[in-house]
This record gives sequence, structure tokens and C-alpha cells, in this order.
Amino acid sequence: MQVILLEKIVNLGNLGDLVNVKPGYARNYLVPQGLATVATEENLKAFEERRLELEKASADKLQAAQARASELEGVSVEIASLASEEGKLFGSVGVIEISEAFAAKDLELNKSEIHLPEGPIKLVGDYEVDCSVHSEVAFKIKVSVVAE
Repeated sequence: MQVILLEKIVNLGNLGDLVNVKPGYARNYLVPQGLATVATEENLKAFEERRLELEKASADKLQAAQARASELEGVSVEIASLASEEGKLFGSVGVIEISEAFAAKDLELNKSEIHLPEGPIKLVGDYEVDCSVHSEVAFKIKVSVVAE
């Protein structure tokens, strides 16, 4: 199914690209989220008329994301958790706990913006965690896990 992208989507394309995707991905995710429209003659014409407006909105989102990233970059949080004598946690520290630690500092960082590719943290120590608030804006935060 061919769609016109209304925003930049990682691993798919940029604003205005005409891409082929599976019908279910288009019907269930891209179109309902407002990220794409079905590529018809009418929609192509309507998109060309709205192109400048969409590019400006995209640039504004990028600028807001960069400002937010500069505010959050390098911020460190400390999370206390029960641990054994060897430093192994009873449980783990995941994105929810990291997000809540930022909320306690009056900083907004959503669960979906935090990336733990190796899974939750299971040992006491200092960690650098990758975050991305926009498809083009990524930064690192410091998470310190200490034993209670």
C-alpha cells in the first residue's frame, strides 16, 4: 500500500516521501496516528498545498525537542533499591523507575523516550542511559542505582 508521510519516521522516510508499507501498518498505525495518508490523486494535491505548513510544524517540533534535550542532557538521578551484599538487585530498575525518578525532580521524561537495549538494570552502579525525544534528537542521562 502506498502512503504519503506527513512526518519523518525512523527507518521509513522523511516528510512528503511516497513509501510502500504493508496495509495493516498503514491502516492500524500510520493513518490513525496522523503520520501518513493514503496516496491518491486527491491526497497528493492536498499534501502539496499543505507542504509548507507541515514542514514548519515539523521544524517547530524539532526545535522544541532540541530545547528539551539540552535541558535533560547529562542530568543524573539516583534510584535506591533493595540489593544483596554482592550488589545484585532484588528486582530491577526499568524505564518506569527512571521516568518516576525524573518526575520526582520535576523533569518530564516519558517511558517511551528511554531506551534500555540490554534490558532492565539488575546491578548496583552508575549507568549512562540513551534517550530520544524526537527521531533526530538523542542524548544520554546518568542513572545511579544504589542499595537501600
